[in-house]
Amino acid sequence: MNQFKKIYCRVFQTAFKAALPLLPYRNPEIIGSLKSVPDVLKKKKCENVLIITDAGIRSLGLTARLEKALQDNEIPYTIYDKTVANPTTANVAEAEELYYSEGCQAIIGFGGGSSMDCAKAVGARIAKPHQSLAKMKGILKVHKKLPLLIAVPTTAGTGSETTLAAVITDAETRHKYAINDFPLIPRYAVLDPKVTLSLPPFITATTGMDALTHAVEAYIGNSTTPGTRKNALDAVRLIFENLDTAYTDGTNKEARKNMLRASYFAGCAFTKSYVGYVHAVAHSLGGEYNVPHGLANAILLPFVLEAYGETIYKKLARLAVEAGVAEKDTPVEEAAQSFIQAIKDMKARFGIGDTVPEIREEDIPKLAHYADKEANPLYPVPVLMDAEELEQFYYMLMEKTEEDSL
Repeated sequence: MNQFKKIYCRVFQTAFKAALPLLPYRNPEIIGSLKSVPDVLKKKKCENVLIITDAGIRSLGLTARLEKALQDNEIPYTIYDKTVANPTTANVAEAEELYYSEGCQAIIGFGGGSSMDCAKAVGARIAKPHQSLAKMKGILKVHKKLPLLIAVPTTAGTGSETTLAAVITDAETRHKYAINDFPLIPRYAVLDPKVTLSLPPFITATTGMDALTHAVEAYIGNSTTPGTRKNALDAVRLIFENLDTAYTDGTNKEARKNMLRASYFAGCAFTKSYVGYVHAVAHSLGGEYNVPHGLANAILLPFVLEAYGETIYKKLARLAVEAGVAEKDTPVEEAAQSFIQAIKDMKARFGIGDTVPEIREEDIPKLAHYADKEANPLYPVPVLMDAEELEQFYYMLMEKTEEDSL
């Protein structure tokens, strides 16, 4: 990255960090069970609700307990269950049409990050019906109150139940972009471990590593606060203590509950302190090839940490102690390397590889441009990289041919 752009990025990030205390950040109010949702709706005088989810969640019967609670309290509801893995502008338009046609007054995002992001985007469109989602991309372009938004995470990873971001893919161009504004933070987050019990092991692993990526990128960035550092450390500790158990024994309620807490803490950390190049590259892969976001993050994380080099060793050493893979008196570089190795070992245990087979070499300049545009100047990364420098990560993730290995 040229010197002028570096200076611009750091000035932007410094100004944004200075403004943090003045910005209207808030954490969602936590609800411990789906049974309590009707009470919230009644309190807010919402008499009709739109539930946004996906076909897989609904086919597993995960919405049944919520539906029963609403029925028992005579609250009408409509379900939109066509959300795809990387929600598109088409999904948002369809769900928005249902909201109006059914006379809804509140929105429940029920599922992983995709369903919650779709729900946020629908809320943004209802708040600003005359503005396209594309015009809202970037930061602070919604600035209007959304309908009551309740988030029910069914995976412990995305942290979308806490964040001011919605990531949407243009249905025509496949360009994936983020909308960031404070009204997108859900008013309530339902952390009910029962809805995560049937999550398959591989999705448990990739979404858990998604939460780990949120915590790590927030912690190693340059815009941390005492609160976000504590949230990130708590998240890392809980993930290393509970993810393997949740992976091998999905019915363990305590592990599932702790993973939901970890995801929530990690979400609170990166909402204020942002993420980094792992996310920027992962978003481009999700938009172009529909690679699940948690999987892309899990694959990328150790590669990007290694590329940052010794700049982040001290912070990685602190994370290593919290994760239980190093002692307080372990030399800094050794502890940092132990943490990166622990992530690699975790990937191996969960059957997560090091490649994304879909990547085509001719796509790399375009993907790197998307990642550069998303990350710079917004993300306060420890080491700045431009599009050309970001290309290395796509090449690392390409499947190696026999010719490459010669």
